[in-house]
Amino acid sequence: MDQTRHVLTMLVDNQPGVLARVVGLFGARGYNIESLCVAETIDSQVSRITIVTRATEAGMEQIVKQLRKLINVIKLRDLTGSKAVQREMALICVRAKPEYRAEVLRIVDIFRCKVVDVGLEHYIVEVTGDAAKLSALIKLLMPMGIKKIARTGTIALFREPK
Repeated sequence: MDQTRHVLTMLVDNQPGVLARVVGLFGARGYNIESLCVAETIDSQVSRITIVTRATEAGMEQIVKQLRKLINVIKLRDLTGSKAVQREMALICVRAKPEYRAEVLRIVDIFRCKVVDVGLEHYIVEVTGDAAKLSALIKLLMPMGIKKIARTGTIALFREPK
């Protein structure tokens, strides 16, 4: 069975237990969640959940049907493909020994990142973009020595008609 990457976003009631019910639905059907982002929207009574998972078309259809049955799900969209703007954010702590500092700063500049913390032997870099951009940056910083990484996972919004 061919599993493809799916990005689902949903508006839900901002109440205790809602996230657990949504996530439980994936686990109960044997689907892994690759990334999960949750935050309050402009309305404090509503949260947006963005989930990235891999599933067959038939499996995704079943998941979507089950999610729509949950009482606390207000709106659900599959944002897979070009009908959405998708981004990730990462904080990367990279070694910045004196011999590597200029090179790290050049890479940061090329990728339009921002150094958000400086230490005697490290930089913490903030980067935003698609998963390919983050992976390319990580690959270039690896030779200098990455100490740690924190990534948000995918967030996405439906593209409004022009």
